Amino acid sequence: MFEAAELGKKLSKSEYAAALPELRESLLAAHFAIKDAGVPVLIIVSGVDGAGKAELVHRLNEWLDPRGVDTHASWQSSDEEEERPHNWRFWRRLPAKGRIGIFFGSWYTPPILDRVYDRTKKRHFDVEMDRIVFLEQMLAQDGVLIIKLWFHLPKKVHKINLKEMAKNPRKHWRVMSADWDLLKNFDEFVTVSERAIRLTDSAEAPWHVVEASDRRYRELTSGRIIVESIQKCLAAPKMEGAQRVGIKKKSERDERTILDAVDLSQEMSGEKYDLLLKQYQGELSRLVWKANQKKVSSVIVFEGWDAAGKGSAIRRVTGAMDPQFYRVIPIAAPTDEERAHHYMWRFWRHLPRAGKLVIFDRSWYGRVLVERVEGFARTDEWQRAFVEINDFEEQLIRHGVVLSKFWLHIGKDEQLRRFKLRQEDVTKQHKITEEDWRNRRKWDAYKLAVNEMVERTSTAQTPWTLVAGNDKRTARIQILRTICENLEAKL
Repeated sequence: MFEAAELGKKLSKSEYAAALPELRESLLAAHFAIKDAGVPVLIIVSGVDGAGKAELVHRLNEWLDPRGVDTHASWQSSDEEEERPHNWRFWRRLPAKGRIGIFFGSWYTPPILDRVYDRTKKRHFDVEMDRIVFLEQMLAQDGVLIIKLWFHLPKKVHKINLKEMAKNPRKHWRVMSADWDLLKNFDEFVTVSERAIRLTDSAEAPWHVVEASDRRYRELTSGRIIVESIQKCLAAPKMEGAQRVGIKKKSERDERTILDAVDLSQEMSGEKYDLLLKQYQGELSRLVWKANQKKVSSVIVFEGWDAAGKGSAIRRVTGAMDPQFYRVIPIAAPTDEERAHHYMWRFWRHLPRAGKLVIFDRSWYGRVLVERVEGFARTDEWQRAFVEINDFEEQLIRHGVVLSKFWLHIGKDEQLRRFKLRQEDVTKQHKITEEDWRNRRKWDAYKLAVNEMVERTSTAQTPWTLVAGNDKRTARIQILRTICENLEAKL
């Protein structure tokens, strides 16, 4: 694969000087164009150490409008990053619409080096590459332009560069012992890198292998690749508008959904409730302290009908915990900043550190519920969200996060009763809005959406708990008991 990047291509100083003005003009024009079009651009700069990656990143910041460029180096993980799922560090740095993000070191670096030094097996490496392909496809489908540059050097040139850098008083500090170790394993590095490129080269995010022996050649070539990629992206036809057809009408034979199997007749006496509430809140308090000591983090998701009792259930959960251990994240309509990113961005950024707990009052499931039913997401967007959500939750579980998901179910008549009570109670009138009544009129559509959501995202590792919510006492105890059981099983 890399033979084509070992041809000794060079540019003279005069050729470089003659071509540079036009390139810089084209780069700036492309930059302003993606800003106007609201296209996020992610440039991944990877390859052999010492091949000029840092010089190119510096040059791009010089050639582009620096006010619209964010550069991120990801060589070593911080404690904060180590305490969260691996991709958290990348998600929080993804460029917003109209901005360019440069990843100097990316999600490719750790798996490649781990394989080179035999810290992982080949099958594990291939699985990691598959996950990267999925991530890049997910971002590309959401409109992110991904430009991947791989700088290659022949082994002989790489060795010469390292020796010259080590002798340079201004650059010798950049040569680490790891660089000499990699030189010893250069052939294996090339083999693993070739496999990584083959496995992750896709139509949505193709690789561009750049011969990097000559500085002027690699810089002009990289700049032209970036310009051409942006121009091609902007020229491609766009999908406009939200398709509002999101729910297929079921036949009478299939009219029953999984929610119809929830026994809403359950009731609990006040005496029994007080006893169990004290028991499970005490148990939860103990388990949360233990989880903090063992650095086990938790994510709790609350979804459900309007007026189903999510707020009061959350208060019973938080009432059992030390405030220093948890955060409650209420999810409403996305802000301008959140709309400028992939819809999962605002959830990734709130993931807890090791030993902490985050409660989402509504969550990423909005994509397959309200955004689907109300037509805020195109049909292709919410349909692929099921796979994206399952992948996200799998990453949480793989990192050791305890995930608990609750759908609070109530009957349609019970919801109407609670709506009317809220209207009549001055202290609760703020809880009822015209949006709640509008959602109620689409009860059947939401019911079918919930059914498909549970069918497609309730897995052995990330099951949904369907909570019978007509009786709030029963619901609260079921939720507390489930959280305790999930924590206990992990600890």
